[in-house]
Amino acid sequence: MCLWTGALSPSVSFALSEASRGVRNVLQTMTVRMLTRSACVAAAIAGWLLTSLAGSVAVAAESKRVMVLHSFGRDFKPWNEYARTIRTQLERQSPWPLDIVDHSLVTARSSDGDSEQAFVEYLRALYAKAPLDLIVSIGAPAAAFVQAHRHNLFADTPMVFTAVDERRVQFTKLTVNDAVVAVRIDYLAALENILRVLPDTRSVVGVVGTSPIEKFWQEEIARSAQPLADRVAFSWTDKLSFEEILTQAATLPPHTAIFWELMLVDAAGVVHEGSAALARLNAVTSAPIFSYDESFFGGEIVGGPLLSVLEGSQKAAAVAVRILGGEKAGDIKEPPIGFGTPKFDWRQMQRWGISEAALPPGSQIYFREPTTGEKHRLEILVVCAALLIQAGLIFWLIYEHRQRSLAEVSSHNALGELANLNRLATAGELSASIAHEVNQPLTGMVLKANAALHWLKPEKLDVENARAALTDIVEAGHHAADLIVSIRAIFRRGSNAKVAVNINDLVSTVLAVVRMDLQSRGVRVETQLDGALPAVVGDPVQLQQVILNLVVNAMDAMRIVQHRVLSIRSSQTVSGMVHLSIEDSGVGISEADRGRVFERLFTTKAGGMGMGLSICRSIVESHGGGIWVSSAPSRGTIFQLELPGAAGVS
Repeated sequence: MCLWTGALSPSVSFALSEASRGVRNVLQTMTVRMLTRSACVAAAIAGWLLTSLAGSVAVAAESKRVMVLHSFGRDFKPWNEYARTIRTQLERQSPWPLDIVDHSLVTARSSDGDSEQAFVEYLRALYAKAPLDLIVSIGAPAAAFVQAHRHNLFADTPMVFTAVDERRVQFTKLTVNDAVVAVRIDYLAALENILRVLPDTRSVVGVVGTSPIEKFWQEEIARSAQPLADRVAFSWTDKLSFEEILTQAATLPPHTAIFWELMLVDAAGVVHEGSAALARLNAVTSAPIFSYDESFFGGEIVGGPLLSVLEGSQKAAAVAVRILGGEKAGDIKEPPIGFGTPKFDWRQMQRWGISEAALPPGSQIYFREPTTGEKHRLEILVVCAALLIQAGLIFWLIYEHRQRSLAEVSSHNALGELANLNRLATAGELSASIAHEVNQPLTGMVLKANAALHWLKPEKLDVENARAALTDIVEAGHHAADLIVSIRAIFRRGSNAKVAVNINDLVSTVLAVVRMDLQSRGVRVETQLDGALPAVVGDPVQLQQVILNLVVNAMDAMRIVQHRVLSIRSSQTVSGMVHLSIEDSGVGISEADRGRVFERLFTTKAGGMGMGLSICRSIVESHGGGIWVSSAPSRGTIFQLELPGAAGVS
């Protein structure tokens, strides 16, 4: 702006200067106002924080002293459960720090009221200089003690009576500093619950001790049970020691139930704290146990309509917090707490054979053991999935097996057809030998018959020579018949049953069949057959075919060589196998072909089918044996096979 004023007229410069000054003033005023407002806001926030902090410190500084007065002691049921839960609820609901102290009314174990005065003096002296903000009495004995000594024991200290039946509270003696959170025990409903779940019940044993409160409740139960007098008989344990109670409980008659009221002091004067007495009774009892309070629930009693420990404790703690906050105790009125939803222990139901159908409507069942499906749901799902997969695999394998079986049957049938074709092909080569072998005995028979006729002419009658000629005819006929049977067996289609077979006999039969062909080809046969060989169990026709194929192949292998020798040897191996080798002096088989000679459709012959050796291997392996080929030491080829010997057959 100063750069421009030098170039303008004085009036204009003056006007601009004034305008500039006005703008600066406005900006300064706005800045001051903004800073002022910010300071106010900051001050307000700081004040609120300081106030809140001070309030918190004040609240924190207002620690509350609370005395909990126990009936009998801190470990007596059912009051110990209420005391523990009330303490937890107080600490949860109270906005102030709490200094909670516990005292037990030991004098409640007997009816001697004189000893209570000393306890009163002790409490008064203990809290004379440090007064209490609140007293919470747990149970009927504590409530009765406080009401009896209220006038000289903390007369102005607020008090909450809780975990006490309304019948044990003297409402006419309550002061303006007293509040009551009572319960209402409906003994008739508790007993009717027994008859509902066990309708055959004929007697009920009430478990009570000898302390004043136990005697009071024994009378109350008896009075409440009057409407059931025609259905059940009642008996009590107040005259028995607890050991006698256990003995009696172990031998109770059928259709008996136990109603557990209290067992604080038995007839022998033994005091029973905690849950030990109820647990011991449950271990030996021959009858189911019932009760009325939730503190006994969770292992020993069957269940039914019960007083809720949590509900009573929450209400008592809420009333205590209201009183500590300044509310007048006498102005707080809470209705008595009755039975809650019926609860039943599944384990006790199973033990005593109680059906769910017998339970009251809306009952809740606790401690139910999950079923196998619920307990191992994931594992069962995994197993089911595995089973489904396995079933699918099994189905697929069955399908594949069936297809394979069908393929094997088809292959077997095809193999049989090929074997038959192989026999027929071999028959063509052996036809001349067969004709010669059959013709030779027939020719001999004709000659012998002519000779016999000649010797039987009257002029030349020679009976002995005629008989000899006829005998030769008979023998030649048998020889021809045996030859024909052997030839038919080799070429007969089909499969025979497995029998004991002598391998040497099969070799002899095959050599007899091909003898003419061997002679025409100039093949010298050398045999070394072990006469002590065991028999083999097998199909003689199939085994003859194997030997015949190997012999014919040997003859073919020696077709173009001059020195033709066929060596056949049989023996028994150390392991008891029958060994047979067929060796020729032919051209041999190359090393590359030796590994393939038993494959189907592989042949080294110009006009071969490539099925003969494959069929031989199939037959030998189906008899539990093996067959292989190797080169002869000099020249030629050795085919060897082994078959298992039949034990005890030779």
